[in-house]
Amino acid sequence: MTIETLGVDIAKNVFQLHGVNRNGRVVLKRRVMRDELLKAIAQIDPCTIVLEACTGAFYWARKFEALGHQVKLISPQYVKPFVRRQKNDGNDAEAICTAARQPHIPFVPKKTVEQQDIQALHRARQRMVNHRTAVVSQIRGLLLDRGFAFAKSITRTRREIPDILANLDNELTAMAREAIAELYDLFRDLDRRIAFITEAFEAYQL
Repeated sequence: MTIETLGVDIAKNVFQLHGVNRNGRVVLKRRVMRDELLKAIAQIDPCTIVLEACTGAFYWARKFEALGHQVKLISPQYVKPFVRRQKNDGNDAEAICTAARQPHIPFVPKKTVEQQDIQALHRARQRMVNHRTAVVSQIRGLLLDRGFAFAKSITRTRREIPDILANLDNELTAMAREAIAELYDLFRDLDRRIAFITEAFEAYQL
């Protein structure tokens, strides 16, 4: 049994393998549990393994390459047209294999662990920045309901909210003051976390 191209449909627990020879004839169809996957791949002679570029693909690509295989990643948008019949793991693995054998299909560049680390920092920071923006908007909305207005900016938030909270003679009730104080505390915590990740990213770049 000589496999030239092996399509692997990756999942959380069960992986579907679909292998064809150089003539496109199916020579392997197999379902493998996650903890048995590397052992199963190690038993296959070096071939071209193709994965959809989805969560976990870069990890498995490195593992398969360490076993001597050539790995290619393909965008899901190029796999979809080749899914026959109903969508399931077996048909998906077959579609991955079929798509990869088309001469016009572009492949996705693989990522190193370091590149994924940088991406993780970017994503974590962006999530926190978005969350901080939402917190500022909520604070502004609560204060507008009580007659306080200030520009929508991070700098103005840092400068004006402490003064509003510290002024016990304004029209904020004790309950509103407490709620806004908690939101401002969350804002400051997000500020700290964003600064930490930014510093980590900059240090990583040096």
